[in-house]
Amino acid sequence: GPEMPLFSVPKEVAVGTAMLGVAFATGMLAGKRRPPPTYTLMGAGGCTLPFGPLWQYILDHSLREHPILKKLRLLTADHPWGKMMVSCDQAQLMANLVKLIKAKKVIEIGVFTGYNTLNMALVLPDNGRVIACDINEDYVKIGKPLWKEAGVEHKIDLRIKPAIQTLDELLASGEAETFDFAFIDADKESCNEYYEKCLRLIKKGGIIAIDNVLWSGRVLKPRKDDLATQSIHHLNEKLLRDTRVNISMLPMGDGVTLAFKL
Repeated sequence: GPEMPLFSVPKEVAVGTAMLGVAFATGMLAGKRRPPPTYTLMGAGGCTLPFGPLWQYILDHSLREHPILKKLRLLTADHPWGKMMVSCDQAQLMANLVKLIKAKKVIEIGVFTGYNTLNMALVLPDNGRVIACDINEDYVKIGKPLWKEAGVEHKIDLRIKPAIQTLDELLASGEAETFDFAFIDADKESCNEYYEKCLRLIKKGGIIAIDNVLWSGRVLKPRKDDLATQSIHHLNEKLLRDTRVNISMLPMGDGVTLAFKL
């Protein structure tokens, strides 16, 4: 058949979209323009819409949120640190990946109120489990009653201690290469260490998802005194060249990199 034209949308739309992207990128890099306003769904917690109505459309036409997940998201939205929660569209992708690879064993580093913990537990088989690592039980107490309400509490193994300690215990107990999926969303200074230990725990063909890889754009010019941004940037550079994995970096939420173990 005939080749499709390069632009299959009206020229003015294509040009307008391109110019919008250029203007945004130029303004951000030059520091002369503010980024487009972020619109947040009313009481939505982890659903931020960086480009307003278009992102609203995406959520309206793609988000399928379990009612108890929604309940936990709204509870988390009322928390002073509610913005720490994973975005709901990103969580849905994580659940779809867990289902796609038929995962049974999952590691989560950084639980907060347990939204993504619940999200993944809901799609695991009845004998599946999430090793959920955090150091703050106060936040987790918000989500725990909803894990029970959703009937998945038995799939969640909550470990309140430094995640490095939990990962070392799993390796020491012979669980290397027995996990299917890992989600890393904790202190950024330790992200490389979390990644290395998860890579040892994950099976070949398994997936490691690393959250906040764009860090609100601070990775563009990491300050020398900003250890969190420096750590993320160094891991991003390392992942690009890491022959042990295939990767995709997605501009979803605050940026998430998917590393597929070879």
